[in-house]
Amino acid sequence: MRSIRAVPTGEKPQIQVVRTGISAARSLSVNELPLNQILRGDCTASMNDLPAKSVDLIFADPPYNLQLEGGLTRPDQSHVDAVDDDWDKFASFKDYDTFTRDWLSAARRVMKDNATIFVIGSYHNIFRVGAIMQDLGFWILNDIVWRKANPMPNFRGRRFTNAHETMIWASKSAAAKSYTFNYEALKAGNDDAQARSDWYFPLCTGAERLKDAAGRKTHPTQKPESLLARVILSASHAGDTILDPFFGTGTTGAVAKKLGRHFIGLERDETYIAAAQARIDAVTPLAAAVVAAAPAKRSEPRVAFSAVVEAGLIAPGTLLVDEKRRHKALVRADGTLALGQIIGSIHKIGALAQGLPACNGWTFWHHEVNGRLVPIDDARSTIRTTMREAAE
Repeated sequence: MRSIRAVPTGEKPQIQVVRTGISAARSLSVNELPLNQILRGDCTASMNDLPAKSVDLIFADPPYNLQLEGGLTRPDQSHVDAVDDDWDKFASFKDYDTFTRDWLSAARRVMKDNATIFVIGSYHNIFRVGAIMQDLGFWILNDIVWRKANPMPNFRGRRFTNAHETMIWASKSAAAKSYTFNYEALKAGNDDAQARSDWYFPLCTGAERLKDAAGRKTHPTQKPESLLARVILSASHAGDTILDPFFGTGTTGAVAKKLGRHFIGLERDETYIAAAQARIDAVTPLAAAVVAAAPAKRSEPRVAFSAVVEAGLIAPGTLLVDEKRRHKALVRADGTLALGQIIGSIHKIGALAQGLPACNGWTFWHHEVNGRLVPIDDARSTIRTTMREAAE
C-alpha cells in the first residue's frame, strides 16, 4: 500500500479522480468530497486539496524506508522478492523525516476533531514516525503489535526473525476525548474479554494476494483484509469516511466498502490504481444490519437504580445476591441497598461486600427471575428500551 512520494519543489500537483476521470487542481468543498474514489497524485498535495476536518478515520501504510542494500538471497542463493521499489528509497533520514512531517501535517488538517489515525510501520521507520506525530500534536492512544502467523525467516541467521509490525493509533490532539472506539462490540466479539493491543494475523497470501498475468505479486506489501477489518471495526461507524493516503492495491477501500463505510484513496501508480479499482468493484457490501455498531453503554441515557424500583421491575424487599450467592443485600424502597446496618448505592454496597474499593453494581448484583439468576442490569436495559421507543 505504500507508493506515494512528495513531488519535487516547484512542481504543481494535479489530482485526478480515477473513477470519473475528472481532473482537479483546486481545493474541494465539503459537498465535493470525493467519496469512494481513488485520486491519482501526490498524497500530501491531494490531502491539501481536500476540505479541512472532513474525514473520520485515516489508515496510513507509508514507505518504511527499509534501506536495503543489494539483493536479498536465501541460503540456497535463490532471490527473495523483497521491497526494492523506488518509492521506498530515500537519500537520507532527513529526507524521510521531511516527507513524513509533510504528509502527517496534511493528514492532521483533514481529520475531524474526533477522528483518529492508524500508521503502520516496522523498526526501520515507526520510531521516527511516532516522534514526528508527537511533535505535530497528535496524541498516541496505543501502539498495536501485528504479530504475523507466517513471517519471513531471517535467512542470514544474524538477527531475530522480524515477526511483527507496529501500528500507532492516535487522536488528533490530547483534547480529543470523543473519538470512536467500539469497546463493547470488540469485547463481545472477543468472548467478553477486553480486546488487546497484540493482534495475530497471517500475511496476505493465497487468493487474497493480487498477482499480475505472470503470477508476480502486484504489490510487495499488500496488507491482509483481516487487519484492516479490525482497524475499521475498532474505530469507525457505518457511514464514516476513511482516508488512505497510500492506497496501493486498495485493501482499505475493499474492506471499507464491505463494512458499509466510505473511503477516499490516494495513489500515484497507475498499475496499483487499476488493480485496486477492479478489486473494489467486485466487493459486495454487507447488509446494513450486519455492520451496524452496537450502542455503547456510555452513550446511553443514565438510569438510576431507583428508577428500576419505581418501575416495579425489582420490588422493594427483594434480596439481591452475587452470581455465586456469596453476598446478599436487601433492596429498599428508595433504591438503596442494605447490607446489615449499612445502607448505600448498589455500587457502594457491592464494593463493601467484597472488600474492594469499587464495584459495578449493575453487573455484580443479581435477582431471581423464573427460577434463575439474572443481573439487575437487565432491568436497566428494559427501561432504556422503553425510553428509545418513546423517543421514536
